[in-house]
Amino acid sequence: MMSMTFQASSSVMLLFDFWDVHTPAGMALSVLVVLLLTVFYEVLKVWRVRLGSHCQPPAPPRAQSPSQASSDCNSILEGSPSESSLCPFQPQHSSSSTSSRLLLHLVQTLLHLVQVTLGYMLMLCVMTYNTWIFLGVVVGSALGYFVAYPLLRDV
Repeated sequence: MMSMTFQASSSVMLLFDFWDVHTPAGMALSVLVVLLLTVFYEVLKVWRVRLGSHCQPPAPPRAQSPSQASSDCNSILEGSPSESSLCPFQPQHSSSSTSSRLLLHLVQTLLHLVQVTLGYMLMLCVMTYNTWIFLGVVVGSALGYFVAYPLLRDV
C-alpha cells in the first residue's frame, strides 16, 4: 500500500513503469523534468490566452450622436483622400476570416487538450507524495508564471 504522507526519499515511480527512480541523481533529473513540464504548462496557458485575445471580435464602438461620430472621423482623417470610405468603419465578413477563425479554434482546442493532459500528469506526479517532486512542480509553476505572464502585458 502506498503511503499517503509526504516523504523525502530518492526512490519513486512517476507516471509510467519505465520512470522508476532509485538514485539521488535520477531523482534530481526527474525533478528537473517535472519542473520543465510545469514551466511548459504555464507557458501553454499564456499562449492560449494570447491566441484567444486575437480571435475575439473587436469591441463595439461607443454610442455617439451622428454629428459627434462624423466630427471625430473628420478630425482624425482630415486631409485623407479616402476619408469618406473609411468613416464610419463597417466590418466586412469574408469566408477567409471564417476559415481562419475555424483554424484558430482548432489550434486552441488542441492546445487545450495538451494543457489538460499535462495538468493531470503533473497532478499525478504530486500524488506520489514525494517531497522533491512536489517542490519541482511548485517551483516550476512559480518560474513558469514569472517567465510567461509578462507576455500577457501586450494583449
